[in-house]
Amino acid sequence: MVTDNPLGPPPWLNAPPVDPYPFEDTHDLRTGPDLHPALLALLPYVGEWRGRGKGGFPTIEDFDYAQEIRISHDGRPFLHYAARAWILDEQSKPVRPAMREVGWLRPVLEDGRATDEVEALITNPTGIMELYLGRVNGTQLEMATDAVLRTSTAKEVTAGHRLYGIVEGALLYAQDMAAVGHGLSPHLSARLIRVGG
Repeated sequence: MVTDNPLGPPPWLNAPPVDPYPFEDTHDLRTGPDLHPALLALLPYVGEWRGRGKGGFPTIEDFDYAQEIRISHDGRPFLHYAARAWILDEQSKPVRPAMREVGWLRPVLEDGRATDEVEALITNPTGIMELYLGRVNGTQLEMATDAVLRTSTAKEVTAGHRLYGIVEGALLYAQDMAAVGHGLSPHLSARLIRVGG
């Protein structure tokens, strides 16, 4: 084992502790950094949302769920997306945790200006990572997968399609999925109301 390092120890080796992350990430446009101008078309989605939905697929029974979605920014030209859901019983009582996913939405820029095109990276703890390409049209965002990557132990998901819209102040969405030998089929739909931002 060589013990002599001609460069000396790295400068961070004995440095003092670091303070907490100094930059704010916010879902509330009244606080924190200004929204990047490239995100103006996505501005209606920034916030914290909570509501109910219905799920299903040809290989599973239909189910009811509740969900929270938080869409935030830190002043740069992308949005952070985080969602978590839980299964509900017939009396709307929580049964168990369900899907979680995180990701990023970015407007496509041309000469520094946002177009109506959007790129999104969404990943979940079941080993699936999706790259979506789509467009914003008013208060509607429609995206389809360009690529789906999965770990060797993940369910076979091959494609997805998502349609989001702001309707009478609520966030509505429908999600289709192609998986386990079935083509694109309805999978999730929900209506969420703004609870923050």
